[in-house]
Amino acid sequence: MRHAPLVASAALLASVFGGLVTQHQLQPTAASWHWKLPAHFKAPRIPADNPMSEAKLQLGRRLFYDNRLSGNGTQACASCHFQNLAFTDGKVVSTGSTGEETARNAPSIANSAWNPTLTWANYSILDLERHMLVPMFGENPVELGIDDSKRDLVLQRFRGDPDYRARFARVFGPGAEAISFAHLIQAIATFQRGVVSVNSRYDQYLAGTAVLTASEARGRALFFSEQAQCASCHSGPTFSDQYADVTTSVVRTPFHNNGLYNIDGKGAYPEPNRGILELSGKAADMGAFRTQSLRNVAVTAPYMHDGSISTLAAVLDHYAAHGQRSPLKDPRIDRIHLDDQDKADLIAFLETLTDEELLTSPRYANPFK
Repeated sequence: MRHAPLVASAALLASVFGGLVTQHQLQPTAASWHWKLPAHFKAPRIPADNPMSEAKLQLGRRLFYDNRLSGNGTQACASCHFQNLAFTDGKVVSTGSTGEETARNAPSIANSAWNPTLTWANYSILDLERHMLVPMFGENPVELGIDDSKRDLVLQRFRGDPDYRARFARVFGPGAEAISFAHLIQAIATFQRGVVSVNSRYDQYLAGTAVLTASEARGRALFFSEQAQCASCHSGPTFSDQYADVTTSVVRTPFHNNGLYNIDGKGAYPEPNRGILELSGKAADMGAFRTQSLRNVAVTAPYMHDGSISTLAAVLDHYAAHGQRSPLKDPRIDRIHLDDQDKADLIAFLETLTDEELLTSPRYANPFK
């Protein structure tokens, strides 16, 4: 879910979570949950106070697709995260429940369990629970639009539903207090952690159960080569250099300026999309954003933080031309020679990262249909 950088106030955290831990310590343990992962994936870190369970995941799935979660009852999390688009929405930028456009392109929630930071440019949001505060209660932009006047109304919608009462009681215990914003958030975060994409043709190739075509194999070799240097940022199991699992001892959270803009000759990006500078206030952070995963990238157009590039071919053109000349651009964004065959091969490889199981599995689908 997209937003301008936001650091939740202590009052908001206290009002939502009460005595619960608000910035979770993600534990390097898989606990009792069984992650069905290939050998090249390790289990993600899980908050000690929000362990995985099937009942909680299924409750979170219902809440994720339920329009009653928004202040005016018109929009759900799923309104901006469609399963068939790898939980993106296909728009340049998304529209909130009040009709207000957000400033950023909707990122996929798939494999978010391995993301050490969330959203495009916010190093202060380190877990899915805290992240949920933004789309639910954020005011700039408004997404789900739960302002102070709507909080009780939203909770009463779920407290008045016998099915939800039973489901919350099963997960969090009996009583009206079981249906709280803290528990709603924990359930939705659990569902999002459970949305995994690990069964693409490339995963099958790594497991020895699929073969790449000649073009795909050339694209793979080029992707990981010093010539293209794609893997210098798009690395690891999720194809992002922001990644952490149970074996990670030092969590790194790099942000990069990829030379998309230079509107003043000094490297400036247009407001309100100026990267982590909007949090840090440091000029060197202008245009620095998190490296998005390339998994399912063939179905998640348009691209970049503001949805300003419409096709994968155009993305390759941007990087081949090393973006805009800028003193703030990451030095790895350098001019590379890609002929038409190279570009076709790279796209063929990127298309092997599409996970049809993610896009079609009933486990992640709308339970109300």
